[in-house]
Amino acid sequence: MTTDRYPAEQVHTKPDDLGMEIIPITDPDDPRIAEYRAIRERDLTGRDHFVAEGEVVLQVLLGSPLCRPVSVMVVEKRLDGLLRRLRGLAPGVVVYSVGQAVIDSVVGFPIHRGILALGRRIASPTPAGLLERAGPKGLVVVLFGIANHDNMGGIFRNAAAFGAQAILLDPTCCDPLYRKAIRVSVGGSLVVPFARFDRADDPIALLERHGFEAVALTPGGAEPLAGLQCEGRVAMLLGSEGPGLPATILSRSRTITIPMAGGFDSLNVATTSGIVLHHLTRTG
Repeated sequence: MTTDRYPAEQVHTKPDDLGMEIIPITDPDDPRIAEYRAIRERDLTGRDHFVAEGEVVLQVLLGSPLCRPVSVMVVEKRLDGLLRRLRGLAPGVVVYSVGQAVIDSVVGFPIHRGILALGRRIASPTPAGLLERAGPKGLVVVLFGIANHDNMGGIFRNAAAFGAQAILLDPTCCDPLYRKAIRVSVGGSLVVPFARFDRADDPIALLERHGFEAVALTPGGAEPLAGLQCEGRVAMLLGSEGPGLPATILSRSRTITIPMAGGFDSLNVATTSGIVLHHLTRTG
């Protein structure tokens, strides 16, 4: 889109060896950055594009086999330094140079990382497809009712750190590609494959059909985590803090508990995921 207010002549290429097209943006309402402004939590579910924040996450995005960058927005005072460290930008990825006030207005609060990226998910796999591709000792994470983006991001970060092959989400889980979830995951949600069940799906039946043992974490579990040993494919099931996993899921799973001092029951679900994934990868 070009108008008198936003003429095409504003596009220029940096005179250096990077060979990138740099577009200066001086107005947060410029239509060329409309997708950055349009990304809000209420709009994200079911959409394949997302906004990533910061250089570390952008580096993860550049190496992701699941997603690709579409454009990058960089605060002008950091432009040269950042782009020289981000040589993996593919041809055709647009770079917008903006002032601090513009990027703050787009985000809705002061942002000091100096860089945003608009990305797109390359493919949207199915739960069955991800389970089929898991190895003979495949490890997947299955989430029910995780509505907090901090928890979602933390779980993806742990899944990436311990090599989980996929994460499956029930229909009530929040979007792993929401901006905050991506930030908390440090890019984990851009590299760990994930898929969402349909409301009509039977998650336990699907896991069993693909040879996965369902291991459900719950305070009232029948076995302590320390004694858990699994053979073959394993699915770690986690529910929301408070309600936990549905009774219909617990009754058909191997239930595991993490004993706590004095019976204290307040272990964060993301922390739980890290403890259990470490145990499963250590003993598997």
